[in-house]
Amino acid sequence: VYMIYDTIDHAGLYRPISANLAKALDFLTSTDLSKYDTERVEIDGDKVYALFQRYETKPVNDSPEAHKKYIDLQYLIDGEEFIGVAPLSTMKKEVEARPDGDIYFYEGETVKLPIGGGRFMVLFPEDAHAPCIAAGGSKPVHKVVIKIAVE
Repeated sequence: VYMIYDTIDHAGLYRPISANLAKALDFLTSTDLSKYDTERVEIDGDKVYALFQRYETKPVNDSPEAHKKYIDLQYLIDGEEFIGVAPLSTMKKEVEARPDGDIYFYEGETVKLPIGGGRFMVLFPEDAHAPCIAAGGSKPVHKVVIKIAVE
């Protein structure tokens, strides 16, 4: 399975992919996300959990990342940004590995897609991604990243 890029009103279409993804999508579509600030919320223990973040977008992110144990569902509660995406197989080389945090950094080109305005992205272990890129000038965003254990 490769990246999903869609709007929240179509989220239910992707529930059949996996039980853990279904739990994440149910949380995304049935929760008042604005009531969370910067915290971890367990949906199903370490299998499915949400990380709420606030940060300023940055002009460039030239360190695409990927994860081996978790799928990322990324959704902006407030604000907008670009996320650079590319198949992991197109990355030139791994530049840093942090297996304890399930994050691996790469060198390679990505294509920037806008997120915000009701759009969400599901990034699988085969998807390199470079989040937090400013959409016209650095601005604050409020984001949830739902970590979904690969089944």
